[in-house]
Amino acid sequence: MMMIKQSPFLLLTAIFLFTVFVFAEALDPAPEDPVFELYMHDILGGGSPTARPITGLLGNIYNGQVPFAKQIGFTPPENGIAIPNANGALPTVNGINGVPLGTGLSGTAYSGQNLNGIQTQLGPDGLSLGFGTITVIDDILTSGPDLGSQPLGKAQGVYVASSGDGSTQMMAFTAMLEGGEYNDNLNFYGIYRIGSAMSHLSVTGGTGRFKNACGFAEVRPLIPSGQHFVDGAESLLRIIVHLKY
Repeated sequence: MMMIKQSPFLLLTAIFLFTVFVFAEALDPAPEDPVFELYMHDILGGGSPTARPITGLLGNIYNGQVPFAKQIGFTPPENGIAIPNANGALPTVNGINGVPLGTGLSGTAYSGQNLNGIQTQLGPDGLSLGFGTITVIDDILTSGPDLGSQPLGKAQGVYVASSGDGSTQMMAFTAMLEGGEYNDNLNFYGIYRIGSAMSHLSVTGGTGRFKNACGFAEVRPLIPSGQHFVDGAESLLRIIVHLKY
């Protein structure tokens, strides 16, 4: 039986290469999972809206397709008769811009107004008036909470009033990042809980440098600073993104 004698040179070479590899890993550790934040400005109504309800009862009111949808305080004109909506309920309207309360990401309250006493209005079927409303968005993304901060791109997609009591919105949108450190698209999907201190969205993928990205985003509602005048109803979200590849 023949035995192959190991060469001391090959053994020393293997030990040397292994040592070099270990030192290289110690000097150049694997990069940490990237984390970054952005601010999303969702504006309903006013002169420069970024979101528009397109279906559902509140969507019809917003677009002026039901009687007295304009801002008249629900006081009929002289000799006029107020006609309720199909389900017998008259939605409450934001007095500043005429946007029906319950529309959008702020629910029954808008920043800068004391509307905490207003409860979500329910129709005769027990569902909120906004249930099923689909809102299309082309929201502005910035690097800071003020609308005048450095623009990072747009958030384009939809959110849908997905709970019977009006407390959640199902969100599906793409963050099209055009400025700052990132320059590609990132996709988000999940449930935003109105009135909650924090919600979570899933990162479902992306393009370019975000190809094969996954992870999650922490979404926190903030009160707009008011430094940049907006005549619509603005909802401000702080989004902290945690990515893995």
